[in-house]
Amino acid sequence: MAISVFDLFKVGIGPSSSHTVGPMRAAATFAQALFEQGLQDQVQRVQIRLYGSLSATGVGHATDRASVMGLMGEWPDSIDPTSINPRIQQLRDSGQLLLGGHSPIAFDWQQDLLLLDESLPYHPNAMSLTAFGEQGTLLEQTYYSVGGGFIIEAAQVEAGAETTTGVQLPYDFNSAAELLALCKTHKLRVGELMLANERAWRSDAEIRSGLLHIWSVMRECVEQGLRHEGILPGGLDVPRRAAKLHRSLLEIGKPNVITSTLSAMEWVNLYALAVNEENAAGGRMVTAPTNGAAGIIPAVLHYYMKFNPQACDDDILNFFLGAAAVGILCKKNASISGAEVGCQGEVGSACAMAAAGLAEVLGATPEQLENAAEIGLEHNLGLTCDPVGGLVQVPCIERNAIAAVKAINATQMALRGDGKHFISLDRVIRTMRDTGADMHDKYKETSRGGLAVSWVEC
Repeated sequence: MAISVFDLFKVGIGPSSSHTVGPMRAAATFAQALFEQGLQDQVQRVQIRLYGSLSATGVGHATDRASVMGLMGEWPDSIDPTSINPRIQQLRDSGQLLLGGHSPIAFDWQQDLLLLDESLPYHPNAMSLTAFGEQGTLLEQTYYSVGGGFIIEAAQVEAGAETTTGVQLPYDFNSAAELLALCKTHKLRVGELMLANERAWRSDAEIRSGLLHIWSVMRECVEQGLRHEGILPGGLDVPRRAAKLHRSLLEIGKPNVITSTLSAMEWVNLYALAVNEENAAGGRMVTAPTNGAAGIIPAVLHYYMKFNPQACDDDILNFFLGAAAVGILCKKNASISGAEVGCQGEVGSACAMAAAGLAEVLGATPEQLENAAEIGLEHNLGLTCDPVGGLVQVPCIERNAIAAVKAINATQMALRGDGKHFISLDRVIRTMRDTGADMHDKYKETSRGGLAVSWVEC
C-alpha cells in the first residue's frame, strides 16, 4: 500500500477526521457517483444509515451534519465551516436537500438519517447510502471511514483492493527495519528517502507548495484558536483557554528556550490547545494524522519554527516528511483510528510522528529518529478513546497538549543516545495493534466506558 504524506496530512474541518471528514467525503463521493451515472434527475430520496461508532458518537462528532453536507456536494477541504449550521437549519425547515448542490430532493431528518445500534464486520466506522427513485433503489453503497479521513468502499474490501494503489515507490517500506535498512544502503536520511518516494506522485515544486500550504492551514488554525474565546459547542460548557493563556504568556515575554523548560512547555501547551479548541468548534484544520490528535504535530512544529532563529521552509518540509514515515508505519501495521484501537492509535501515532519530525529537523540519524518515534508511541500504549458526551473535548484537548510535550521529550532522549535501544518501533506498533484488538469496544470511541461513563456517574 503506497501512502503519501498528503494522505496523512489533509485539510478538513473539525471535530473528527473519522466521524466528520470521512463521512463528508463518503457522502460527496456518493452524490458525485449519482451525477456521473446520470441518475441525479431520477433520485427522489436518499437515506443515510450510520453504524457502530459513527452511530454511537455521531451526533457529538457532527457525523449527521457532515454526511448531509457531503450529499449537497461539499468536500471537507473546501467547505466554509461557518456555512454548515445555517444550511442545515434551512434544510430542516424546508425538508428539501440540494443533491450535489444542484438537484432538489425531499429529505426528512428523522426518516432519512438513521443512527443504528449495530456494527458492520470490516470496521466500526461504517455508513451506507441509498438513493431511491420511482421504481426503487437506484444506487446503494457502503463506506468505511477508517481514520484520518481515509474512506474505503465496501466493494473495494470485498475485492481485496483496499490495499493496492498501482504506484511504484523507489524506496517502498513496510516496517521500520526496512526503512532503516534502505537509509543505510542508499546513504539517505529519512526525509530524503520520503522525498524520493513522494516524487512518484508529484514534482518537487508541487511537493514543496503542497506541504507549505498544509503548514499555512495549521498556522491559521492556531491563530484562530488564539483569537476565539467563549464556550465550546456541544453542551458540556467547556471554556476555551488558549486566548487567555496566550495573553498571559505575552505578558511574561519570549521564553528563553535554553534555560526555561517550564516556559517552553507552556507555549507548546498553548499551540496544542488552540488547535484542538478550533477542532472542537468545527473549524478549519489539518488531519495530523487525525482530527482528535491534530494539535500535537502543529504544536511541536510551531514551537520549533517560532523560537529557532535559524528555522526555514526546508525545515517544514523535512519535519512533515520525517513525521509521515512513522505515520505510514502506524497506519500500515496497526491503525490510526480511535474506533479501531483506541486513542493510542490517534494521540499515540501523532506523538510518535511529531517526535520523528522534530528529530529529522534537529539532524537525527535514521536510528535516532526511529528511537524518538518508539519512545513517543511506547508511552501512549493502552490509551483508550472515551470522549465525554461523544465530543472531542474532554479529555481530548488536554491530551494533545500533554502528548506534544511528550513528543519533544522523546526526541531529546533519543538525541542523547546513538539510536540503539531495547524495544524497536516495529514491536511497539505491533503491540499497539494487539492491545487495540484486546481492548473492549466501550473504550474505542463509543463513549460507553472510561471517563465518558465516570462523568455521567458524577
